[in-house]
Amino acid sequence: MAPVNQPLRYLTLAAPAVAELEVKRSRFRCELAPVSSEEEARAFVADVRAAHRDARHHCTAFVIGADGATQRSNDDGEPSGTAGAPMLEVLRGRDLTDVAAVVCRWFGGTLLGTGGLIRAYGDAVSLALDDARVLARERRQGVVVDVDHATGPRLEHALRGLPTTGVTAVEYGTEGIRLHVATAPDSADAVTATVAAVTSGRGRLGPGPSTWVDADA
Repeated sequence: MAPVNQPLRYLTLAAPAVAELEVKRSRFRCELAPVSSEEEARAFVADVRAAHRDARHHCTAFVIGADGATQRSNDDGEPSGTAGAPMLEVLRGRDLTDVAAVVCRWFGGTLLGTGGLIRAYGDAVSLALDDARVLARERRQGVVVDVDHATGPRLEHALRGLPTTGVTAVEYGTEGIRLHVATAPDSADAVTATVAAVTSGRGRLGPGPSTWVDADA
């Protein structure tokens, strides 16, 4: 069962994105990627660092989890709070999660100062996000329905006709059919009512695992 405080919807990236900007001859390159775990985020950071070893700094920020509970940032040698924190603030300001950002900086010979660094790192992430494709992910509640062979196909058809509801798998057993259903939480009552109506109350419902599906942002 999903945690009570788990959101029903969140925003993330559909695909990686890249952007660059130059500030007083310093070059800032931001790379973004959708990630599903802290381990995946750290692997992405390592890949970017390896691809741009000649950069002086590889500053990072990432947000993980449907509720954005895991948040990390790193200044990688820049003055404390001037790189990772403003990068993270941009990600949070766009309400994004399951996303990692790395900004590589090639020093141009001119010191930017605290304010200049904060603006540059934040702007690099903002620029990449402006070109990125954002998608929403919506939670679907899992339901398992056991029904007899004669009624199974008719029930499957009826469930597929409900809004924000899908039949994700069908199992055929010796004694009947098991339908695996994924539905939006606000459609769960409609699923229950449909099963009762089509099976004349003989269908058996049980909980299934929650899943996430892509939706329009």
